[in-house]
Amino acid sequence: MANRTIDHAFTATSLTSAASDPTFAGALSFMRRRFTKELAGVDVAVWGIPFDAATSNRPGTRFGPQAIRRASAVFDNDAQYPFKRELFADMAVIDYGDCLLDYGNHQDTPAAIERQANAILESGAFLLTLGGDHYVTWPLLKAHAAKHGPLALVQFDAHQDTWFDEERRIDHGSFVARAVREGIIDPDRSIQIGIRTHAPEDCGINILYGYQVEDMNAGDIASAIISQTRGAPAYLTFDIDCLDPAFAPGTGTPVAGGPSSAKILSVLQRLHQLDVRGADIVEVSPPYDHADITAIAGATVAMYMLGLHAERRAIAASHD
Repeated sequence: MANRTIDHAFTATSLTSAASDPTFAGALSFMRRRFTKELAGVDVAVWGIPFDAATSNRPGTRFGPQAIRRASAVFDNDAQYPFKRELFADMAVIDYGDCLLDYGNHQDTPAAIERQANAILESGAFLLTLGGDHYVTWPLLKAHAAKHGPLALVQFDAHQDTWFDEERRIDHGSFVARAVREGIIDPDRSIQIGIRTHAPEDCGINILYGYQVEDMNAGDIASAIISQTRGAPAYLTFDIDCLDPAFAPGTGTPVAGGPSSAKILSVLQRLHQLDVRGADIVEVSPPYDHADITAIAGATVAMYMLGLHAERRAIAASHD
């Protein structure tokens, strides 16, 4: 016990140190990373946006960041499957806490998210965001496009989110159409995976519908994503309702007929060639979850996003 610590989220002496907290105890941050607002020397900032006022069906995703953090405690500090590496040995990751929002003034929400995201991105850190409903991706895309230019959107989702809306409307089903109209994403290099609903328009984005995903293997799905983005800077957004409700019941608008968590995680594992500049996992709604099934799926997707970033960093370092 001499070299073991507790509450690693607060007691860590290094951003690349491993935690030794039991999975059932200790302060909960994402994968036990240090809670801090200091961005100096940080490679990745994990950030929560507890917002669900844009939901069209069942609310509750404001509790998503808490649930994902709690579920992430199941990951130990050995090499993370399937990346065969201790993710934090050479990658400084922090939990930046949550976005500060005024719950009574939703019209200020998009500007608040964008402003705080800009501050993180200006530090040079990669931003991994825990939602929240899918509306939060709209200001996140604006912040990332301001830094990197128009982005290829890689969207795992049951819904296209291309419904028309008014400019000031707060709606989780229209951010994609708005981003295309404003030139924030490049539809010719964007792709949606797992779609199981119809919207009035596709905005020129390539779609892999749920039935196609069912018939394809993980390697072919990953190849289609890489081929569509063609090396462009990309933003990766993962709506947990991409998964079938059997694997993610805790979400606002579940749609039957989706893929398993195993299949989609196998797809994610193969995306290290993507030039991902930012990522989020959204729509985890704990009030409708059971035994943390959805929260565990969300935390695992987020861990895979970190694993992909660690692999891209390792590949880049080998070319230096």
